[in-house]
Amino acid sequence: MYQNYFPHEIRDHIKRYTDKISSYFNPYMQIIFHEYETDGWYERSKAYVAIERYLSKNSSTQAKRLKANVVKDGQSLVLTMDDHEEVTDEYKAEKVWWISSQQVANKQTISWYPREDEKRYFKLKFHRKNRELMTDSYLKYVLDEGKAISVRERQRKLHTNNTGDGGYRRRMWSQVVFEHPSTFDTLAMDPNKKQEIMDDLETFSKSKEYYAKVGKAWKRGYLLHGPPGTAVKDNTELRKLLIDTTSKSIIVIEDIDCSLDLTGQREKKKDEKEEEKDEKDVIKEKVKKLGAEKKQSEVTLSGLLNFIDGLWSAIGSERLIVFTTNFVEKLDPALIRRGRMDKHIELSYCCFESFKVLAKNYLDVESHDHFPEIRRLLEETNMTPADVAENLMPKSTKENADICLERLIKALETAKEEARLKAEEEERAKVEKEKEKKEKEKEAKNSEPLADELKENGKLESNGVKENGDASEV
Repeated sequence: MYQNYFPHEIRDHIKRYTDKISSYFNPYMQIIFHEYETDGWYERSKAYVAIERYLSKNSSTQAKRLKANVVKDGQSLVLTMDDHEEVTDEYKAEKVWWISSQQVANKQTISWYPREDEKRYFKLKFHRKNRELMTDSYLKYVLDEGKAISVRERQRKLHTNNTGDGGYRRRMWSQVVFEHPSTFDTLAMDPNKKQEIMDDLETFSKSKEYYAKVGKAWKRGYLLHGPPGTAVKDNTELRKLLIDTTSKSIIVIEDIDCSLDLTGQREKKKDEKEEEKDEKDVIKEKVKKLGAEKKQSEVTLSGLLNFIDGLWSAIGSERLIVFTTNFVEKLDPALIRRGRMDKHIELSYCCFESFKVLAKNYLDVESHDHFPEIRRLLEETNMTPADVAENLMPKSTKENADICLERLIKALETAKEEARLKAEEEERAKVEKEKEKKEKEKEAKNSEPLADELKENGKLESNGVKENGDASEV
């Protein structure tokens, strides 16, 4: 009835004055923490999340209605208080109240994009005499504790940049829970190189003060390259992705020689494929290219360099930037120089030490009679760790370590023989090419006297014709 007979302007004035009167006699103060930021990016407030994590320890014992979330690889259950619940907390012998509330939107709106009709928030209530204690000390304590709890309970997630133009409040990243069983212990590579990488990562993780001292962004770049075994449209979108990337992130650009088209490698492959197609197919492909011209990658080398160590790289901290490529020699030197890609790591063919890691992983053996033979073959031929692992993997329940190792030996011997035949064929082709070159040079040399003779005969004939012409005139 109150809302029906009084316009909202009058209701606002009445509420304003009643709030002033009640606050004058009310000895308690309130601070509101909204769930979502007000900058239009539709991101949850970091303060709200930290408070939610902090209150989870009191919610399970005090609140009557709880919300449950599964975190930490699905092994841990976190309980938080539901809407319109209240819990108490104490700090330095002073009591405070936390209330979880929500505000339902008065207007119903229709939108193509997701909106939050129920705006949730936390309300902190405390006595006004403790104002300085709450604002200067308690809130910092709550946020720090909440962040620490989040770190202990957080899940690793794999993020992929969203393609397309990106509409209103569209997230720049999509994510899935990252549960990969591989660790440094199961990584098949040279132990010395593995330890070097681990030491480098550990040193980086403890170097926040050092990076600040020397005036560098707290980041480190790694370039992974070796034998063969995600696209962003333009510099503006690349910058948006960087801004939307939080600290403690690992940013990976795979196959950078092709994915961002900075070397021409992709266009070269496309041109080679087009030459093999019929003329009609080529025309169709060109029409498709013209139709999708606006969607072509417009990321420039300058934009990528600014992303790595320019001004925009200073946004956020504790980042690892990883590039992978099979053609390191085709990358622009400015992109991979020291200081941008701090550490170059060559992932080469499988060595014996890498094989021992794979044998332990796949067969659970650390020594065997076949190991000396495998070591000799690995030193004489090239085989990637992926091919070695494929041969070590049992194909049925009846296969044991002996069968798998014998299969690997046969594969190595076959690869060695194929490499020998290929080398002999290349040598024969080289000899044949040299032979053809010498024959052509010999033919050219033998043809020189004949050419001189023909040239001389041509001069004599022309002189004879000239003399005959003079005689006829006489």
